[in-house]
Formats: sequence, structure tokens, C-alpha cells
Amino acid sequence: MNTSIRLLQENELATADHIFRLAFGTFIGLPQPTDFGGDANYVQPRWKVEPSAAFAAEVEGKLVGSNIATCWGSVGTFGPLTIHPDFWDRGIAQRLIEPVMTQFAQWGTQQAGLFTFPNSPKHHTLYQKFGFYPRFLTFIMTKPIQAIQQELPGTKYSQLDPQEQSHCLKECSQLTDAIYSGLDLSREIEAVHAQNLGDTVLLWDETGLTGFAVCHCGAGSEAGSDVCYIKFGAVRPGIQAEEQFEKLLSLCEAYGASQKMLRLVAGVNTSHDAAYTRMVARHFRTEIVGVVMHKPNEPGYNRPDVFVLDDWR
Repeated sequence: MNTSIRLLQENELATADHIFRLAFGTFIGLPQPTDFGGDANYVQPRWKVEPSAAFAAEVEGKLVGSNIATCWGSVGTFGPLTIHPDFWDRGIAQRLIEPVMTQFAQWGTQQAGLFTFPNSPKHHTLYQKFGFYPRFLTFIMTKPIQAIQQELPGTKYSQLDPQEQSHCLKECSQLTDAIYSGLDLSREIEAVHAQNLGDTVLLWDETGLTGFAVCHCGAGSEAGSDVCYIKFGAVRPGIQAEEQFEKLLSLCEAYGASQKMLRLVAGVNTSHDAAYTRMVARHFRTEIVGVVMHKPNEPGYNRPDVFVLDDWR
């Protein structure tokens, strides 16, 4: 079988998206596999952020799989890694991870990670070949959105002028750098704004930025219809972190309500003990469970003292 690995092209995004849905839907046993993911969109928005980090597998001129690397400063993740079911178990997934590892080296990634099925030894074995180690579970949690009555000290990235946006990105990167050296969500914030996928909500106090959350909303984003999805959220470390985390969750819910969304969805790693406990107390319920795998086998920012919402799917 003649397999070649190359960059994924824009005119192939619809095919890559079809393979993504077919592969995951087949693996989890959906009656109609291509229904997987509904009207949420994962492949195209991630490709647009950095086309040079999106890789394709081709067999005899036919696209059979893809994989996309994501850079959050010193942290790198990848996915969705998908292979057409007709080509499973032929070593193509391994071939699609290799260029991602090269990309991580070029970015200077300090902590690489991924999200995968917790009950699939096949997946764990594949990623362990590249030095990834299974650590804590991540719960993708959801709750119905309710109108927030109180006045919250928040703004949105889209409300800022270009100079204010530049300053905001610096503030956000300083906040995440205090959580894990080099962690930077600037690309995600700018992508959501440029692609009109949602918005980034910003929490302030008298000292400056205390928290932010990158939110996708509705069909065509990573959220899907009627969903406000927090792709990443964090608050400044310190003695008031738990209180600020509560405010950030309220701010996200208020933003979702303003966009006429019905559900709030967010991922929380179970290493974040207090953050997970607060979400349960606010009546979030687990919808999907995954295990995150790290390279190297170190905590990174998945520590008990950290208040972060994220999802490495």
C-alpha cells in the first residue's frame, strides 16, 4: 500500500470532515456514523489557525485520514486524528503522528498532550509509542443555561478596539504564564474572533485581568447548535482563585444566555480537584469521559491548585 503524508489542503476539508465523523461514529457504534458531532465543526476552524500544522494521509491518490496540531505557546496538542475505517490497522495513524511530533519540536513545545478514549488499550498503545503517558481523566460536562441576574464585571474581546485587544492578549498570556510557563491562548482567542466562532469573555477587578474564557457558540463552531462551549478558561492563581472561578463560570453562562444558547459545555481535568468540585456543585453533569496523555510524563498545568477549564479533544 503506497501511503504518502503531506499537508492537508483547503479543498480537502469537507472530505476530511466526513472521514472524521465516519471514523468516530463507527468506533463508538452509532447507527448512522456520519451523524457524529452533529453540526459542530472541528476540522475547518483548526485548519484555518495554522494550515502548515494540518497533515493528510493519501493512499493511491485518495485522502484517507488527517491530523491537526495545535499550539498553545509551550503546550501542544493534536487532533482529531482520524483514519477512514476501510484503512484501520494499517499503520497510517502512526504515520500521521510523526509530522506532528516534528511540528512540536519546531514550536519548542514543552508539554505535549492529547485526549483519547479511556477504555481503548489500542489507542493507549499507539500513543505510548511516541512517549505519551496516560494521566488523569477529563470530564466533558454540561448544564442548562439559566439567565444570570447579577451584574458581572466582565467584557468581551470583540468589544475592544485593536489596541485594547493587543493589550488584552498580553494580559491573558501573563495570566496563563503564571499557571504554566509559556502557556499562551492567543491563537485560540484570535481564531474565535476572526472566524466568528463565538467570543472570549474577560473577567476584571481593580488589579486587572483575573480570568478569561474562550467560548464557541452554535452551529459551525466546535460547540454545535444551542451550545456555548468553553474551549479554554482560566483564572489567576492565588487565594481568590476559587471565588474568581465561580464568577468566570457565571460570566460564561451569562454570555451563553445572551447568544440564545441552551446548554453550557466545558471540559475539566479531574486533577483540578477544586474546579471539578465547584462544577458539580453548580449542577454540571458529565457527558463524555476521556483520558489525557502527556509527554513528558509530568503534570504540566494539570495540578490540584489550578482552576482551568480545557478540552484536548
